[in-house]
Amino acid sequence: MKILVNADDFGLTKGINEGIIDAHLNGVVTRTTLMMNGMAVEDAIKLAKETPSLKVGIHLTLSFGKPLNKLETNLLTNDSGHFKYTSTEVSLTQTEIEQIKTEWTTQIEEFLKTGLTLDHIDSHHHVHGWQDLKTVVQELSDQYNLPVRYTESLKDKPEQLLTENLWLNFYKEGINDQLFEELSSLPYHSIEVMVHPAVVNTVLRQISSYTDFREKETQILKTLKVKEGITLI
Repeated sequence: MKILVNADDFGLTKGINEGIIDAHLNGVVTRTTLMMNGMAVEDAIKLAKETPSLKVGIHLTLSFGKPLNKLETNLLTNDSGHFKYTSTEVSLTQTEIEQIKTEWTTQIEEFLKTGLTLDHIDSHHHVHGWQDLKTVVQELSDQYNLPVRYTESLKDKPEQLLTENLWLNFYKEGINDQLFEELSSLPYHSIEVMVHPAVVNTVLRQISSYTDFREKETQILKTLKVKEGITLI
């Protein structure tokens, strides 16, 4: 079985960046995914360039922070200029969908300007799995020749997916040192594990409800041993 251990939220805070690099260099994290509107993007880019063994995808955002494209996203924001959406899927108008594609294209183009090699596409709060955005995600995947994190909405397009499935259970009470044993029982040739390692600080506590568990994830990701029959990718 091929297992991809992918750390979300790279670039959100310096503490998250630090935890991800630690869990890669000293643990089983193989890839990460960069939020281009995070609070510590430049720090993340610097660390990624210093750590070429860590593959970096893009964590498209629609439910955190502000859009990068200020001119063509008026329907996507609230009065404060922040994205108006949450993690809850909603129905979208055609004009909203067009503006989201414009914004996500901007986010991808900004990533490419960093000089880093773009590995794959995924998103914050799995918004790329919203049914109304399926066509947008497929078009971006084709346009940039990038695989996409598994979502139910794209399971009929396996040629565009990063892996056959996605493991979401390494989270909160599901964090444990039996991860590879649990995965080995699944009927897949490849699977992605979504993880959130971090060094928790005041900044993170101010913007996220998921905090102390991130440090527990970091600790366990640094102690896991790869079983026979498993290849980390």
